[in-house]
Amino acid sequence: MVIRDLADLRLTLWVKRSRKGEFFIMLPRGDREWDVHTSYHLDGTLHMKSHGSKVFTSDRRQPLNGTFRGSEHLGTYFGYGPKSVGAICDPMAFAGVVEVSPDVWGPMDGWVAVDLVEPGTEPTMKIPNSRIITRKQFTDLPPWVVITVGMPAG
Repeated sequence: MVIRDLADLRLTLWVKRSRKGEFFIMLPRGDREWDVHTSYHLDGTLHMKSHGSKVFTSDRRQPLNGTFRGSEHLGTYFGYGPKSVGAICDPMAFAGVVEVSPDVWGPMDGWVAVDLVEPGTEPTMKIPNSRIITRKQFTDLPPWVVITVGMPAG
């Protein structure tokens, strides 16, 4: 996920599928000690970490070592200040990017959601009072990764 800032693309978050088949959502921050990320493990454990500590752990979700069915929501992220992070994105380092303008996702409005879905399935998570600006599916391997970007309705 990147935001266009004049000639630069600012990295806002990225999703990585490990060789084992686990998923990680990384959020760049100016302070490397912060290390904000979400992970979804083979056994179905989903947790979010910050400063090396778990800040959220969900009930066990469907494991990633069998047939994936339906949809699993991995998180929704609100607000972003791209210049304060300073991470410049090289699109060639990623399998694909979702680009939005800074008026879509900034410090006070807009959101990005990350979901895993069975091929051909839509994410089940809905953000109330919002409209979808763009959605991109990454379909290289199941489960597919779906990135949805939205803003408050109105």
